[in-house]
Amino acid sequence: MIVFRSRDFHALSAATTKISVVLVSLLLVLAAVFLSTNVAEAAPRKGYEALQVTLPKQGFTMQPGATQQVMIGFQNIGEKTWTNNGGPYVSIYTYGPKYRTSVFESGNWEDFTQAALLNEAAVAPGSIGYIYLTLTAPDSEGTYKETFNLAAEDTTWIPGGEFTLTINVEGDTAVATSRESASTTTTPVAVAPSAEEEVEDVQEDAIEDGVASPDTDGLSAMILLRSVKSVTAKAGEEISYKIGVKNTGSVAWGTREIRTGDIAIASAGTEHSSWVSSTKLVLNDSGTVKPGGLDFLEFTFAAPSTKGDHTVRYTMAVNDTIIPDFYIDIPVEVTSGAAAVINEPVTVDEDAIQAANTIEEPIVRIGLLTIDEETDWVTEISCNSTWRLEDSEGGLLGVMGQNEMVRAFYKNHRYYYNRGKGIEQTHKYLRFVPDSDDAICTIENFDRRATRNAAYADNMFRDALELQYIPYKDEVWVINELPIEEYLYGLAETSNLSAHEFKKTLITIARTYATYHWERNTKHHGYFHMNAYADDQVYKGYEYELRHFNIKKAADDTTGITVNYEGKTAITPYFSRSDGRTRDWSEVWGGYVPWVRGVPAPCDLKHGRTLWGHGVGLSASEALCMAREGELWDDILKYFYTGVELNKRWD
Repeated sequence: MIVFRSRDFHALSAATTKISVVLVSLLLVLAAVFLSTNVAEAAPRKGYEALQVTLPKQGFTMQPGATQQVMIGFQNIGEKTWTNNGGPYVSIYTYGPKYRTSVFESGNWEDFTQAALLNEAAVAPGSIGYIYLTLTAPDSEGTYKETFNLAAEDTTWIPGGEFTLTINVEGDTAVATSRESASTTTTPVAVAPSAEEEVEDVQEDAIEDGVASPDTDGLSAMILLRSVKSVTAKAGEEISYKIGVKNTGSVAWGTREIRTGDIAIASAGTEHSSWVSSTKLVLNDSGTVKPGGLDFLEFTFAAPSTKGDHTVRYTMAVNDTIIPDFYIDIPVEVTSGAAAVINEPVTVDEDAIQAANTIEEPIVRIGLLTIDEETDWVTEISCNSTWRLEDSEGGLLGVMGQNEMVRAFYKNHRYYYNRGKGIEQTHKYLRFVPDSDDAICTIENFDRRATRNAAYADNMFRDALELQYIPYKDEVWVINELPIEEYLYGLAETSNLSAHEFKKTLITIARTYATYHWERNTKHHGYFHMNAYADDQVYKGYEYELRHFNIKKAADDTTGITVNYEGKTAITPYFSRSDGRTRDWSEVWGGYVPWVRGVPAPCDLKHGRTLWGHGVGLSASEALCMAREGELWDDILKYFYTGVELNKRWD
């Protein structure tokens, strides 16, 4: 972990609402070319233009006479601010043809052609606004297509604002909702007896998230109310939290649960004694929440153990099924906590570490690169064996031949892919999984020679790849999933030419660092254990492995060995070179880490070197000098890390 180097230039900060119109226009062109040759490119008109970002699932079902509210989201990519009153306010009208009478007209429409106003008072260019459209189904069963369009009143139809809903009307007419009740469809339905009081309790600090999850198999939800927007707390402090969640789907909710989720959930270390189980925060099985209804859930969690900004993430399950693409993200600022390197804890809950030293070889997840302008916002992946395109739950999307390529990207809560059979889509992230254990997969449209002025492409990686949107970063990443030893083969923290005992030293530290983060899985909010850059460890994959084959030999010579202190995986910082001594942990970061103490670095002193890096832990230049003078790798490690043990954790 040589932390003095800057991260590669391509990493982007999280996108804000101030997205440039030019960039969005480029994305529109790309989407038009990639998705369909029939997509018409919108152009601004009188300063107005829209990009649709959310739409209900096509083919959703309503019972005859029933009333339901749906949400449609648009990004303002024009020049004019949208408003919902005064001047050229924004609303939707029936369309195709214009101002037609709709059989889904509901009692709360503005009139028989103007279906709904913009929800927000103002939506600036770059921001997102929402239309909440109430529909009342006709009595006749069948499949209907209803078209609407955004308009700036008395000014223009807004380009990009046209949308069509496909609605299946079927079911028991005896339970139909009358047209007269349409105006009350946004009132909370089937909530606890104290719901009205609870609304008053949370209303003062409430925020409206405004984004509903896609309706999948009738399941969709949206957070309408929160007790607070964000939390400030000390490390480990107890936090009580309340949310109001709206059922924006088409099926009633029975049991409602808040859960920690799976590997891709940033909730580790937030457990509280009030939880129903280690993965279930709260269970509410009182009554049902009908479509359009609101449910209140209250739970308690512990603030993360490290100082800094965090986003704690939970999921929600109804009727024992996780609501797809719906997350409860809670910003938490921890004002005090354990000393850290790169915001990571030195000590953790005892229960988080396995009691036994011998474990199965870990499978690590490495964030390789963001999919952005460097790859034209798409990724193209092939493997040199037969391979499978899968979704995040292991569902088979396609069987691919050797060197066959799939082109894919993420947009508007969906993953689009082309495996040679036209454009297909799924709401689950994509996995590219080779059939052979020794297979190599290539990111074909990523070449460091072309974009980073490097000598090699370094775009080939062992084992599985993933394409996944990371919400807290607001970025799409390619992730490499592989055994930890194979990860070490492609590590670029040293070269083929360094002394072999030094390579063994450095590989053991790198293995320890990777194991440390695999055990905790907190640094990157659970989406991956490490990235491939200098703020974790530089990793370039299979081509680097071929050029620097002695790194693989060093890994094989030390397979499974990690640095440990009192039976736990030790954090082992290292840096480039010292000025004649290394520093105690406390000297640089505060706190006390007993195995990280300052030691003399006589070789660095002899050569008059200056400090390069943070100075804590192992000096790479001093360790290289020791190796050249005949010191063995295990003695070098024990010199820089006081009182540690070297344990073989796996074969």
